[in-house]
Amino acid sequence: MKTNPSPDWTKLQHLYPVNREMIWLNNCGTTPVNTDTIHAVNEYLQGYAAKGGQTEVRRYPTVKKVIRTILAELLGVEADELSLIHHTNEGIGFISLGLKLKAGDRILLLENEYPSNIYPWEHWKEKGVTISFVPMSETPDGFLENLKSAITPDVKVVSLSAVHWCTGMPFPLEEIGSFLAEKGIEFVLDGAQGVGLLPVRPREMGISYMAFPAWKWLLGPLGLGVLYIAKEKLEGLNFPFKGTGSVVNDEVYLPYREELKGTDRYEISTVNFIDWVYFQSTLEMLHKVGFHNSMERIYELADYLSDKLRDAGWKLASDHFPDFKTGIVVAEKEGESMENMVSHLKKNGVMCALRLGRVRFSPHIYLAKEQLDRVVDLLSR
Repeated sequence: MKTNPSPDWTKLQHLYPVNREMIWLNNCGTTPVNTDTIHAVNEYLQGYAAKGGQTEVRRYPTVKKVIRTILAELLGVEADELSLIHHTNEGIGFISLGLKLKAGDRILLLENEYPSNIYPWEHWKEKGVTISFVPMSETPDGFLENLKSAITPDVKVVSLSAVHWCTGMPFPLEEIGSFLAEKGIEFVLDGAQGVGLLPVRPREMGISYMAFPAWKWLLGPLGLGVLYIAKEKLEGLNFPFKGTGSVVNDEVYLPYREELKGTDRYEISTVNFIDWVYFQSTLEMLHKVGFHNSMERIYELADYLSDKLRDAGWKLASDHFPDFKTGIVVAEKEGESMENMVSHLKKNGVMCALRLGRVRFSPHIYLAKEQLDRVVDLLSR
């Protein structure tokens, strides 16, 4: 992955107005907007106000090309293997409805998984397909063993997350992908908590299908997501979603067309283009910063907060997997109510989350260590 010079983190912090109001530590949930992106969206809206769809500001083909090019470089895939959709749930749904399973087959999912990677699979139960769950573990290696033990001859699909949303634990994707490939099992990934935080590389990890949102580690807008389908898998999927935007030369409405586009056939009809403009802006910023630099900065902030919490007597989920990097800090303190802790922090302008009875923090590159000191100070009161 391309390495950029070390950025000026202080300058970047000033781009985020949220820093003047709050300490936003829920970036694996949703992310705030920066002033450069506000300017980009305003510039487009002014152009649209003046000339409507004929505006020369942020033209559709250019914006789409920039987004897919940057993402393709980040993920190590081809740009035309990516489609801009709405969210992870939609993408997993497209994949689930497209796979050709039969009665007696089995799908393996993750125990305590986020609903976006559970609900889209449930329709298979009515068709005689069994859904089973891989037990969680406190370590990546332990989970890999759990997964291997759960594999039976009838398992045809395994759909997992890149990172457990409640503990911050990354899964050993490359080892999982290699194991599933040997078994001839399709590997589907919910990349929501991983893309932009971890080096998720579908081709290298044996992942055939993946969906993820724009608004977490990629700092994009709510309601925009990305679908990845390996090129060699595309034509093997059922496609019951054909819409105006699914066909080649879709700007010509008559006669009706049969030939489908590539993966962007899933951009079924008119898109929310303002979201695309927003996403282009944040991706360009992260590309300029350097995705590697961004990931390392997130790890640095997470490690700093983790050390401070340990010193204050907190137990961390990441202590069970010290050899694996994560930007999600999940902590608890014996004898304390974590629900009360989260409420206390929110009342004092710190946004975090309560997950499985523990407090979850997720910093991003626009935060400073002084803000993390403030959080630990609030927790000690």
